[in-house]
Amino acid sequence: MSRIKLSDAEKDALVAANFQTPRSVLGFHEVKRTTQPPVWVIRVLEHDAASIQVLWEEQEPLSMEKIHDGGLFELVMAPLKELTPYKLKITYVNGVEVLRNDPYYFTPQLTEYDCYLFNQGNHHQIYRKLGSHPTNIEGVDGVLFAVWAPNAQRVSVVGDFNLWDGRKNPMHLVGHSGIWEVFIPHVKQGAFYKYEIKDRHGSIRLKTDPYCVAMEQRPSTASMVYDLEGHQWNDRGWLDHRKNSNIYKEPVSIYEVHLGSWRRVPHEENRFLTYREAADQLIPYVKDMGYTHIELLPVAEHPLDASWGYQVIGFFAVTSRFGTPHDFMYFVDRCHQEGIGVLVDWVPGHFPKDETGLVYFDGTHLYEHEDTRKGEHLEWGTLVFNYGRHEVSNFLISNALFWFDVYHIDGIRVDAVASMLYLDYGRKEGEWLPNKYGGKENVDAIDFMRRLNEVLFSYHQGILTVAEESTSWTGVTHPTYTGGLGFNFKWNMGWMNDTLRYMSKTPVYRKYDHHLITFSLMYAFSENFILPISHDEVVHGKSSLLSKMPGDAWQQRANFRLYLFFQMAHPGKQLLFMGSEFGQWLEWSEARSLDWHLLEFHEHRQLQDFCRENNWFYRRYPTLYTNDFSWKGFEWIDLHDNDNSVLSFLRRGDENTQDPPIIFVINATPVPRNQYMIGVPDSGLYHKIFDTDSPRFGGSGYNRQDTIHSGSLEWQGRPYSLCLDLPPLAGVAFSLKQ
Repeated sequence: MSRIKLSDAEKDALVAANFQTPRSVLGFHEVKRTTQPPVWVIRVLEHDAASIQVLWEEQEPLSMEKIHDGGLFELVMAPLKELTPYKLKITYVNGVEVLRNDPYYFTPQLTEYDCYLFNQGNHHQIYRKLGSHPTNIEGVDGVLFAVWAPNAQRVSVVGDFNLWDGRKNPMHLVGHSGIWEVFIPHVKQGAFYKYEIKDRHGSIRLKTDPYCVAMEQRPSTASMVYDLEGHQWNDRGWLDHRKNSNIYKEPVSIYEVHLGSWRRVPHEENRFLTYREAADQLIPYVKDMGYTHIELLPVAEHPLDASWGYQVIGFFAVTSRFGTPHDFMYFVDRCHQEGIGVLVDWVPGHFPKDETGLVYFDGTHLYEHEDTRKGEHLEWGTLVFNYGRHEVSNFLISNALFWFDVYHIDGIRVDAVASMLYLDYGRKEGEWLPNKYGGKENVDAIDFMRRLNEVLFSYHQGILTVAEESTSWTGVTHPTYTGGLGFNFKWNMGWMNDTLRYMSKTPVYRKYDHHLITFSLMYAFSENFILPISHDEVVHGKSSLLSKMPGDAWQQRANFRLYLFFQMAHPGKQLLFMGSEFGQWLEWSEARSLDWHLLEFHEHRQLQDFCRENNWFYRRYPTLYTNDFSWKGFEWIDLHDNDNSVLSFLRRGDENTQDPPIIFVINATPVPRNQYMIGVPDSGLYHKIFDTDSPRFGGSGYNRQDTIHSGSLEWQGRPYSLCLDLPPLAGVAFSLKQ
């Protein structure tokens, strides 16, 4: 606005904080005139000021004229030789004096191209522009704030640096982008803030910054200014290896962890471990136990502990429960230095209705759908993202990329993918709207997931994206160019449900449900699967993994070992929830630590020893992980012996694997099977390489066939055979000795 005089209406609007482009009238302006020399005009709005002076170095202070009783001041002056940032000496009516830079001296920093890309949904690293960013402009330190609120009448930054007064730092609306921006000098790291949004109806909303990278600890919900720079990463070797690796042909054994309950500090009011303490305690444990990856339940900021992190309010803010963003960087860095990958559960399927969050953000349904038939999960009490809105999908894609860019994580497990794919998910007739083709598929969500994977893999090679998808949707892990969703892996929920049902049955009845243990091989190679035994299976009355097993205590432990052995032997990558590995009896609760005291008992140490050896056995033999996703890597020997509840099969590695096939035999009853015949493809001396019934694991040691020669008798369509003594409720593995 290149003119000297403001109208009374403009002055009133400024004072009443009803002005969408304050930078056009406040701050510094050069006014060029046709018949007279140009002048400089400076305007400042400070409601409680008695007087204001403008100060340049080596210049006499210049007093401003008060042009509105509401606190609007103006200075008209002849230009100086050079324009530099000036300071304002403000004397308030109570006599307090403050010296500071003028926020409205500084021009908007977002470019037209930034805004264009964001509005098109293609600004992949928009997190570098929106949110709060400590920066220096023309030698002045401060924080640049920017937020998307296209339907607001006015947006202000409020915080402990301006008495939470929405009149003091109104933001400037940048063009037609819907983005508001202001640079506030002298704001320091650690300052708390929110956005005060005046909606189209005149209501005031106090909102957490959707792009903030740190927040107050619950139950408070303010955003916090935080500079993410400064951590000296030491994981270049890990990242280079990751970039050049083929994860499909590498061992993946994931330890799923809820950081708030893995271990606590009982002598300090049962507090959480910090990220740095977890680095010192969790990482050595995971490494010793033979896991390749840690998967963390969501670590984005969430207000409710009982949500386990799945109701996110700060999508870019690592939770403050366990420390600072730099503490989390330290944790990930340490994992990488110890050869452990880090996956994070990521929740783009829904968000909570907390008033301070995304819901009705600018007085409209900005992030969610207006129609509850498309925009609400009635069962969960949460709202569904509007994936068809470019800026919303940009928010989510940028958020996923942020965790890889800033925190060097190795993968995300996308939560509740089924709820995103289907418009009728969890809904009755009449509670959902069909898509434009009349179907129940969420076309916008499908497009979003494809673009998500395309963007992530274009920036970071060798990372993982995993879908928690519980339906028979085709092509979850197929490339997007073939019509797939583009994920690396899919959780095999069917395998988990079927096998847990089978293992929970009393062994005498298992023969009637033999299909539960074999059916997964009907579809095992239709997707790239992870076999999860996850947190969802050990909560809400479902019992712990060990407690699910039938029989007396000895049989429960034997069944437990048998099940985890079958998981390891089955094609696919592995995942186990914390606490299961040492036989937690109580089902998991986020409110307490795991029962580590159980390791005082010999039986639980034996279960832990078994899980450790099971992992290292898996990692020791490339046969078990180099050919997970092809029928060439698996072959049934006999899947039809349901009367005895015995399974036998072999695993083969890929063409580069030098090891011979591994023979697996599973006996799912407590009855030993002497002289049990199985067919094998090769003759020679077979060596027993694993036995879940070993006495060192708490087993009976029934099988003593450390080596066994194949017989020349043809059996089960194979030229040779083995005659085995099968231990009770156990699995054994043999391989041809070379």
